[in-house]
Amino acid sequence: MTANEKTLAMFETRLHQLVLRVQELKKENAELYAMVEKGEKDAAALREKLEQQQNDYQSLKMAKMIEISDGNLSDAKERLSKLIRDVNKCIAILSDEK
Repeated sequence: MTANEKTLAMFETRLHQLVLRVQELKKENAELYAMVEKGEKDAAALREKLEQQQNDYQSLKMAKMIEISDGNLSDAKERLSKLIRDVNKCIAILSDEK
């Protein structure tokens, strides 16, 4: 083999190695994109679940605030009146902002 043939054979070998490496990197890239997409879906599902849990908590808190137990009718009326006053204040503030 001449020097040119050796150089050409080495070049072909290196080129083949490079092509294989590019294919490996493409496969790895696709896997990483799939992992990122799965992570984003999981994060979105968790955000949605968190929002639902927060809504449930707020509803439970509100129900607990207006819960009427035996002999506590007057306390319940006071709490309900306070809630109504708070809502009216919020409405008044929003009306003044416009």
